[in-house]
Amino acid sequence: MALAVRNGWDPFTALVRQFDSDFDSLVRRAFAGSAPARTGFVPAADVTRDGNDVIVTLELAGVPAEDVDVEVADHTLRISGQRRDERSEDRDGVVIREIRSGSFRREFALPDHVTADAVEAEHADGLLRIRVRDVAAPKPEPRKVEVRGARAISAESERTE
Repeated sequence: MALAVRNGWDPFTALVRQFDSDFDSLVRRAFAGSAPARTGFVPAADVTRDGNDVIVTLELAGVPAEDVDVEVADHTLRISGQRRDERSEDRDGVVIREIRSGSFRREFALPDHVTADAVEAEHADGLLRIRVRDVAAPKPEPRKVEVRGARAISAESERTE
């Protein structure tokens, strides 16, 4: 059985191109960790509950408190900052310098009723702990609903006609 080639399309060439693309993608993913990060870093985060509060903990080793911003806007908790880390060592007359720096930003959705007044942040021992108070939605107060009888409904419909 022969395959017909139409409009310059060759199934074998297409298959080889797809394989090359898949292989290139695999190699990029496998070795991406060995390349230096160019866009900063993403700090690890834990989100836990404490009663009606939520505690967000970010791992920010090497990031001083003055380089961290915590903000509440548009029902979003935004944490951003900058990490600067410079190291230099001399090995047998060769200076090895490793400079790691980068900015980061993490965002967490907040319920509509939570405002900036409900958020507290503290930075210690390389951890940023943010407490968001009263995240549980407030329960509406019970309210009695009037039950109307058939006469009230018919009287109301006669008035609107």
